[in-house]
Amino acid sequence: MGVNFISLASGSSGNCFYIGTNDYGFLIDAGIAVRAIKRRLTYTGMRLENVCAVFITHDHLDHIKSAGRLSEKFFLPVYATQKTHQAMDDNFVFKQKVCSKRFIEKNIPIVINDFSIEAFGISHDSCDTVGYTISFDNKRFTLITDLGYICENAKQHICQANYLVIEANYDEQMLDSGRYPFMLKQRIKSDSGHLSNSQTAEFLSENVNENLRNIWLCHLSKENNLPELAYKTINDKLKEKGINTNVYVLPRTSPSDVFLL
Repeated sequence: MGVNFISLASGSSGNCFYIGTNDYGFLIDAGIAVRAIKRRLTYTGMRLENVCAVFITHDHLDHIKSAGRLSEKFFLPVYATQKTHQAMDDNFVFKQKVCSKRFIEKNIPIVINDFSIEAFGISHDSCDTVGYTISFDNKRFTLITDLGYICENAKQHICQANYLVIEANYDEQMLDSGRYPFMLKQRIKSDSGHLSNSQTAEFLSENVNENLRNIWLCHLSKENNLPELAYKTINDKLKEKGINTNVYVLPRTSPSDVFLL
């Protein structure tokens, strides 16, 4: 079974990912406009009609912007934990509410056709943030974005993954010397904020095993990171340990290449 991964957007201005076959698949997050989702899927050879469900990681607007419209206009079920659905309902900025709700529980996989999808808790300053592991053909694809530190849940899923999407949000020196106010810098650095390039590099260099084929770096900050800097920090650290896993940086506001898993 040929399974594709495509990033449609990855960053604080919007997040949206597609994983599936040429015939059907899923979106993880819907933080960009529906028109952009349709256009970027078409650009990569897919169509919105291929999408059969949306899975939400957490209730921040850059991850949920179009979830309501996708559920109402395109009749797509939106999967999230009960707390995340409630937080979306309570979010006054999120005006078009989800009408096709599906509730998931952490650490309990659900099966849709050829895929098993499992949500697991991670640390971020939202109501109930999760990462996802999608299993198919004895392979495991794990996506973890927006986390302040790598907790035991995340570690277990990373160490079992064949394919990994993980945050490398900021360069520490750029953040410290940048224009963000002190309190925002502290929030980003906190255990419920975001991962830096060096934190991601250090963890991966100590925990990657031979089963992990590809690493995609996601959710890079526009203000406090650079794609080439994120790549160099992680790739150089892996090379120091003799690890030759492929590393890619996902673009912030345009579709990635189509990756065949």
